[in-house]
Amino acid sequence: MYSTALQPNADFSAGLTVWNDIAREQVAESRVIPLSTNTTYHSRHFIEANTKPVDIEHLREDCIVPVFSKDNELTISHQAFIETILGAAYRIFPNEAIDTPDIVASHIIKGRIPEAIHKPASQLLDSDKTIYYERMAFCFEIPTIYEDIAGNRLNLSIGGVRAYNHENLYSRKTMERFKIFIGFKNLVCCNLCVSTDGLLSDMRVMSVQQLFEGALQLFQQYDAQKHLTAMSQLQGLSLSEHQFAQLIGKTRLYQYLPATEKKLLPAMEFTDSHINAIARAYYADENFSRTEGADEIDLWRVYNLFTGANKSSYIDTFLDRSLNATELVSGIGQALQGESNYRWFIE
Repeated sequence: MYSTALQPNADFSAGLTVWNDIAREQVAESRVIPLSTNTTYHSRHFIEANTKPVDIEHLREDCIVPVFSKDNELTISHQAFIETILGAAYRIFPNEAIDTPDIVASHIIKGRIPEAIHKPASQLLDSDKTIYYERMAFCFEIPTIYEDIAGNRLNLSIGGVRAYNHENLYSRKTMERFKIFIGFKNLVCCNLCVSTDGLLSDMRVMSVQQLFEGALQLFQQYDAQKHLTAMSQLQGLSLSEHQFAQLIGKTRLYQYLPATEKKLLPAMEFTDSHINAIARAYYADENFSRTEGADEIDLWRVYNLFTGANKSSYIDTFLDRSLNATELVSGIGQALQGESNYRWFIE
């Protein structure tokens, strides 16, 4: 179960100068952080929409690395991103088991080598083609740090998102943008649970050294016990079927509110397709539907209906919606106890 292993390694700051050398080698694509021999592969993925499961060897061996076109400077590659965050995790959690990253990618960008410029597409050989993925997300579990909520095992999990569509690759090299998180994965359904202090949604860096240092800082400041307590408390709060119906209806209306009215309400980032999935899951989800014959549903189940629906989000919006699910359901819990900010959604 959850333990003091989440406290940062006291020696993590010593050796940053050593990591500088590792970082430089990663930029040169010449060093690979080894994966543990005790790692576990997972067949179910934390995100499902429009993605292709890939492994780090594919990213290293089969994909090119985009550059900033005006100065031909390399971007930080997907594999260097993954390896850097893995390195930070090994530094903070040196005595814990760390599973193999679950990696998904989307929006493949195709090209060809100069020698194949004049070939018809039908005659291209595999060796003539180049590819990279515009968007990539990864997640790995630390299964030796876990907690149980409502019979669901939650493993500490770390990951990140990179989306080249958020970069201006037609300019000179500038700050590159990443998303990094630390939170928990519900093993019953692979839903990710993300809190405010466990997410850097717009991290901007110039090097893998800065990326590494930012990850260390995030892992240090994350209060896992507070996050777990907040999620556990959701079990003690329930929505009646009428209130749940109000929630579904109001989340649909929210998207069409006049801008002046929407500004007065908390953010709600789920779309109609997500809300449809949540409504369907209320009756049919294998793990988190309402109890048969009951006229209410607890907020832990509601939260998992939202995080489950979020798995159909595109990679570049996935983590922001994960956090929004946490804030929305926590806010509804506060509304049930008399606070006003989120009452509009259930009244």
